[in-house]
Amino acid sequence: MKGGFYIAISALRAVQKKFGAIANIDLLLVSDEESGSDDSKRLTRQLAEDYDACLVFEAAGKNGDVVIGRKGIATYEVTIVGKAAHAGNHYQSGIDANLAAAHMIIELSKLTCLAEGTTVNAGKMQGGIGANTISPKAQLKVEARFCSGSEKARVTSAIKGLVTHNPVAGVHITIEGGVQRDVMEPNPAQMDFLAQLESIIDAPIPTERRGGVSDANVVAEMHIPTLDGLGPFGEYDHTVDERACKSSFLRRLDQVTRILSFYNQCALANRVA
Repeated sequence: MKGGFYIAISALRAVQKKFGAIANIDLLLVSDEESGSDDSKRLTRQLAEDYDACLVFEAAGKNGDVVIGRKGIATYEVTIVGKAAHAGNHYQSGIDANLAAAHMIIELSKLTCLAEGTTVNAGKMQGGIGANTISPKAQLKVEARFCSGSEKARVTSAIKGLVTHNPVAGVHITIEGGVQRDVMEPNPAQMDFLAQLESIIDAPIPTERRGGVSDANVVAEMHIPTLDGLGPFGEYDHTVDERACKSSFLRRLDQVTRILSFYNQCALANRVA
C-alpha cells in the first residue's frame, strides 16, 4: 500500500516538475481501506462523480498486471439466542444456541459455489457458558464473496432467509450486515480506458482478476472506468514478511508518469483553448 502511495506521489511530482502545473488530476488517500472503508466510502463516491476515470494504486500482479475485476463482499454478524438450562438435570428445558449455530454454519457452507467463484465463510464463532449448561447464546461472523450480481443476489437472499429456517425450535436469530463492497466487473468502458493507457506507454498491459476487494470496487460500482493494481509488485501480503520488488517500482513509476503526463498535457491544452 505504501509502495503504491510512493509511486502515485512520485509520478505527480515528476509531472509537476515537467509542466509546472497539474490540471484535473487529483489524489485521494484513505486510511481505513483494510477495515472496509466504512468511513471513507461516502467521500470516495462523492468525489468520484466529478471524474472521468480512476487509477487505484494497490499492488501490481507478478508481471505488472493491472486488476480489471474484483469480487464483491458482504459481511454479517449473526446472533442466536436460546435458553440456558442445566445440561444434566434439565436438558430438555434448554434451547441450544450452539446447536443452532452449528446447523447454520453447515447451511452457510452449502452456499459456496466454487464454479461461480462464490465463497461463504463463517470465520468466527463463539457461544455458550460451560460444558454443564445448555448454551443460551451464540454468535457468528460471516463473510460472503461473489463475482457477479446474480451470485450476490442469490447468496445475500439465502443468508437472510436463514433467520426463519433453523431446525432448533425456539431459537431467536438476528442477522445484521450486508454488502460491504459491490462487485468490480470488467466492462467495455474499462477496456477502452485500458487500451488508451497501452497506447500512451506503447506496450501491452497484462490484466488479472482478484478475489480480494479494494476501493476500486467503490468507484467501479458508479460506472466509472477503473483500473487497479497500479502499485509495485509484492508478495507475502498481510504477513510480517510482506515486501515489494525494487525493480517493479522503476517499471511502474515510469509507466504512471507517462500516463499522467499525457492526461495533464491534454488538460493544460484544453485550458489554453
